[in-house]
Amino acid sequence: MTADPSTTTPGSTPDTTPDARPHPVDQRLPLTRLGALGAQHVAVMYTGCVAVPLVFGAAAGLDTHTIGLLIAADLLVAGLITLVQSLGASRLFGARLPVVAGASFTAVTPMITIEGEYGLPAVWGAMLAAGVFGMLIAWPFARLVRFFPPVVRGTAVTVIGLSLVGKAVSLIAGDDPTDPDYAATDRLALAAGVVVLIVVLTRFARGFVAQLVVLIGLLAGTGAAALLGMTDFGSVGEADWLGAPDPFHFGAPEFPLAAVVSMCVVMLVVFAESTAYLMSVGEMTGRPVGRAELARGLAADGLSGTAAGVATSFPDTVFAQNVSLVRMTGVRSRFTTAAGGLLLVLLGLTPKLGEVVASLPGPVIGSVSLVMFAMVAITGIRTLSEVRYDGTHNGMIVALALGVGMVPVVAPTLYAEFPSWFRIVAGGSISSAVIVAFALNLFFNHLSLGRKESA
Repeated sequence: MTADPSTTTPGSTPDTTPDARPHPVDQRLPLTRLGALGAQHVAVMYTGCVAVPLVFGAAAGLDTHTIGLLIAADLLVAGLITLVQSLGASRLFGARLPVVAGASFTAVTPMITIEGEYGLPAVWGAMLAAGVFGMLIAWPFARLVRFFPPVVRGTAVTVIGLSLVGKAVSLIAGDDPTDPDYAATDRLALAAGVVVLIVVLTRFARGFVAQLVVLIGLLAGTGAAALLGMTDFGSVGEADWLGAPDPFHFGAPEFPLAAVVSMCVVMLVVFAESTAYLMSVGEMTGRPVGRAELARGLAADGLSGTAAGVATSFPDTVFAQNVSLVRMTGVRSRFTTAAGGLLLVLLGLTPKLGEVVASLPGPVIGSVSLVMFAMVAITGIRTLSEVRYDGTHNGMIVALALGVGMVPVVAPTLYAEFPSWFRIVAGGSISSAVIVAFALNLFFNHLSLGRKESA
C-alpha cells in the first residue's frame, strides 16, 4: 500500500500549492472555538478518566487525600499524553490525530490484584516496566496491523461501547440499588431531559452551536440540577488552588516478575484497544492510519505507562467517547483535542478546578455518557458493515467475540475463583473480545489450513 506522504511524514503539509487548504485534521481553528471544543472533549471524558483512580483507591483502602493525589496525577498525565497524541513529539511519539488519552479500565483489575499480593510499590513498579516494554514493542506491534482488519476492529469497538453503557446507567441511577435515592424519579427525569435536549439540538442546531451540543447539554443539565437541589459543590472551597503530583508517592518502585508480566499483558491489550480506535479515527477523518502513525500512537501509550509509574498515575489509552464526539460533531481538527489536553493539564495542576468538574451531577454526566458510549457501539457497527460475510467465516468471528466479550458484563463474578493471570485476560470484556476476535481471525483467515478467507 502506498501512503500519501502528507499522512506519514511528521511536520509535512497535505498540499504543497500556495493556496491549498490544509487537511481538516490539520486545520487551526480560532482560539475561542478551540477553547469551547476542547472543554467539550474534557467534559465527556472526565468522569471515565477519574473513575479509574476512584475505583482503585477504594479497593486498595486509600484515604481521600491520597485518592485526590492519584486523580491529580491521572489528569496531568492524561493531558500530557493527549498533547503528544494530538501534536506529536519528535518522530517517535503521537499519532497526530484528534484523539484524547485517558486512564484505561483494563489496568484496574490487575492493579488491584498486584496490590493485594505484592503491595503498592509493586503496582507502580510493574507499571513503569510495562511502559518501557510498550515503548520498545510499539513499532514491531504496528507491523501486525494487517491482523486487525474491520472484522477485528469493529468487534472490539462494538464491545467497548456496549460494555460501557452500564457505567453510564450507574451514574444516572446510582451505584447502590438499596439506596432510597437509587433510580429516583428526579434523577431519571433530569437524565432524560438532557438526552432530549441533545437530540433536539442535534436535529435543529446549525453552525458552531451544532458542534457544542454535548457541552450545552452538560451546562443546561447542571443548571436544572441546581434548581432541583441536586448539586453539591461544597468540596470545591476546601480544595487547593495549586498542586502537583508526588513522584513515587508510595516509595521506591518494586518489580516482582509476576506483577511485571501481568502489566505487560495489560499493555498489549491497551495496544489492541488503541489500534482499533486509531484506525477508526483515521477512517472517519479521511487520514488513513499507516504503520508509522500507528506505531507513534502506540508508543505514546507506552510513554503514558512510564510517566504513570513515576507520577503515581495510570496507563492511558485512546478514549472511546472522544472518538464518538469527533464523529458526532464532525470537527476533525487535532488542535481541538490538543486544547482539551491543555485543559486536562490545568485541571491536574489546579485541584480546585478539578473539584468543580468532579462535582457535576451524576445524572447529567451519566446521560451524556450514555449517548457517547452508544455512539461508540455505532462506530463499531459501522466498521462491521464493511466486513464481507457471504462465503466467509467472519460471522462466526463476530458472534463468538461479542458473546465472550459480554460475559464479564452480564456475569462479573464468573471468573472470581480463577487464577489472577486468567482474570487479567478474560475478566475484562474488552480484552476477552479482542483476544477472541484476533485469534479467530488468524484461525479462519490467515492459517493455511484451507481456503484463505478475506476479512
